[in-house]
Amino acid sequence: MSDTLSLKVELHKHCHQYIGDKMAIIESALASITESRDNETKSSVGDKYETGRAMMQLEEEKYRAQLANALQSRNTLDRIDPTRLRTVAEAGSLVETDRGWYYLAIAIGKVQLSEQTFFVISTDAPIGRLLLQKKVGDQVAFQGKQLLILNIS
Repeated sequence: MSDTLSLKVELHKHCHQYIGDKMAIIESALASITESRDNETKSSVGDKYETGRAMMQLEEEKYRAQLANALQSRNTLDRIDPTRLRTVAEAGSLVETDRGWYYLAIAIGKVQLSEQTFFVISTDAPIGRLLLQKKVGDQVAFQGKQLLILNIS
């Protein structure tokens, strides 16, 4: 396996671990909210009880939305085969430019791996959209700078 391919596989594993950890934290928070809500007894001050319950409801909705996003990210990762070599930038591509490495997968951001910095980005991110369908030798302009694509795997 080439160095870039093994890096891509490691990045993909890191993404799965990141999403798994994120989902565990969200599910724990949801369980805590559910437990608090179920254990709360109505106090003599009705408005205070209703306000507390409404706030818990809002928190629960926020965490459920985060969980849905995390599930969508996991599904995106599941559709990517990190061992497949690519010649055109698309979801699952590891793109080396003269200004850094980009893994087109899900929105995580900066990742340190094997003493290198990678930007794990979604294909919906501005730079991700610019890189899509590009080939080695192509250039893209991002934030006033030219990026030359050196390698795609």
